[in-house]
Amino acid sequence: MTTNGNAADLFGDLDAVRRRHHADHFAPRPLDRMRVLAIVGALAGVLVYGLVELEFSFAKIFGGLGRLGSIVGLMLPPDPETWAKAMVYGKALAETLAIALLGTLLAAVIAFPLSFFAARNVNASRVLHFFTRRGLDTIRGVDTLIWALIWINVVGLGPFAGVLAIMSADIGAFGKLFSEAMEAADRKPVEGVTAAGGSTAEAVRFGIVPQVLPVIASQILYYFESNTRSATIIGIVGAGGIGLHLSEQIRTLEWQHVSFLILMILVAVAIIDRISSRLRFAIIGPRAI
Repeated sequence: MTTNGNAADLFGDLDAVRRRHHADHFAPRPLDRMRVLAIVGALAGVLVYGLVELEFSFAKIFGGLGRLGSIVGLMLPPDPETWAKAMVYGKALAETLAIALLGTLLAAVIAFPLSFFAARNVNASRVLHFFTRRGLDTIRGVDTLIWALIWINVVGLGPFAGVLAIMSADIGAFGKLFSEAMEAADRKPVEGVTAAGGSTAEAVRFGIVPQVLPVIASQILYYFESNTRSATIIGIVGAGGIGLHLSEQIRTLEWQHVSFLILMILVAVAIIDRISSRLRFAIIGPRAI
């Protein structure tokens, strides 16, 4: 009991000393409180303004729930006649997966060399670094759906426009992610290659690239999974794939056909997610999963 009491007194004295010598760290400053309150108030004001300007209404949401329930009721069960078109829909789904896969791989191939110019620890030229970064930001700022509309007007309707749309949108994202992975790489392997007499290119090749390749592979797998859903959306505007069939069935109010198509997409995404998880586990290891 005595020992515990002495320890408590000792820690109490240390706490008092800390508070006395570092009062600024323990006592909240009025200016900091005002700054936090101002930021919170500004965010709350923006939120309220946005809700008012966008005519946000809980009445509309709750009023539409009944209609949503009616649509779900019309979707179930899937129409047995839909199975007669299973081969057609299956081919369209395979086309969607091909669009996502090719678009993702093409984007990765193009973005990988660009990421060396966007990485600050690889590219010593500030001017080239700045313009590469801003170029990637510009490409990334345009949504996949907008890229699809652009490429449809350039190359026409079909899956080729979908591949180009996925590729264009992902180049900016991959360039940013790959360059950030390079900037976060450990400097010790680079210093080791340099100390052994290696050139700058060899330091990058043997010191940085082996570190970032597993991360890059994981990012590519994730984007392939995400782009499967994106390829479905851009198919609605004429970029090929199962999205075109989905759009037609919704437009003609064939809700049982719609439910069949949605079920096919969900199964495909679940399978891809499972395969991607196993591949990421094999590439990176259990700690990163």
